[in-house]
Amino acid sequence: MEKEEVRIALAALIGEELPELGEVDMEKNIITEYGINSVSIIRLIVAAENKFEIQFTDYELALDEYPTFGDLAAVIKYKLDKKED
Repeated sequence: MEKEEVRIALAALIGEELPELGEVDMEKNIITEYGINSVSIIRLIVAAENKFEIQFTDYELALDEYPTFGDLAAVIKYKLDKKED
């Protein structure tokens, strides 16, 4: 899966899991711009694990690991690439 495909799929997932956010800018800070908290990010990560069939470690569930949704998309892309190896 290409980088842009991951970003599009993640944006769709955000819309499903956090519809109150509306359309999101993948490069804006998720805390200051969207009010994302630790519960919201874990909910989104669990949904991403299911959608992309990947696993995050407990350490990777921390809100401060993902300043933007683009950062989360990059981690998902990395995990997908690793899975294909």
